[in-house]
Amino acid sequence: MEKQIPLRFFAITFLWSWLLWFPFVLIGLGVVQMNNDLRPYLTMAAIILGAFGPAVGALYSIKTLQGKSDVKPFLKTFLSINFRWKTWVSIIGVLGFANFLAWYLPGFFGYERLPMLLPTIFVFPIYWLLMILFGGGQEEIGWRGYIMPYLESKYGLWYGNIVLGIVWALWHAPLWFITDAFQTYMPFSAFLIGCIGLSFFLSWVVKSSNHKPMSALVAHGTSNAFMPVFPSLVMATGVFQLHFWILEILMLGIGIVTLLSINKPVDS
Repeated sequence: MEKQIPLRFFAITFLWSWLLWFPFVLIGLGVVQMNNDLRPYLTMAAIILGAFGPAVGALYSIKTLQGKSDVKPFLKTFLSINFRWKTWVSIIGVLGFANFLAWYLPGFFGYERLPMLLPTIFVFPIYWLLMILFGGGQEEIGWRGYIMPYLESKYGLWYGNIVLGIVWALWHAPLWFITDAFQTYMPFSAFLIGCIGLSFFLSWVVKSSNHKPMSALVAHGTSNAFMPVFPSLVMATGVFQLHFWILEILMLGIGIVTLLSINKPVDS
């Protein structure tokens, strides 16, 4: 792996996502008006399509830097879900327990335990698959599947993932100005902490799975899928989001612990 960072990846990733989200930022700021009946559906479509920005950035970079013939082999690396058992257990167990604690612990301090947002727990498997493919997991085609090895090679395991976590959080920034986006309720500083922690954890997941990048899609999708089961956001502005702060601090701690368990060099 060459240490030169393919900056075009970041350029295409941000351009794709931010151009799709920008009209809805203008709507959220009141600069542009839109029919209120249509707005939530169009907003959701734009957010989902924009979330493919890292994948588009990765494919464009591979095609222009390595050649069109390398695109298909890259995509084929995401077909394997033959992870080691401890990877599967860690993804589901660790992320599920973290979300549970963030939902459960505030009840001891007088906070309401928020009701599950899914209509029934029986739809969770379908929702989980949707989160992997369209609800955040797809970002990992670019983040962990493509750019993470470059950053870890150049800056090291820890600094590389800190850089990636910060970039990842900043890439989400327009969503704080979009009406109907969940980010409008999230403290950005807590979100940034969580992105760095989750970046640590996802780096460990990929290595634990014998470098199968699909593991990052599964882990990211699983993390998002647990949020409506054990809600950590109060859907209101101007309130202290204790649940969310606990979740993001837990993710930072989990990320640090798991990354510390990697005892061999990244390139080995």
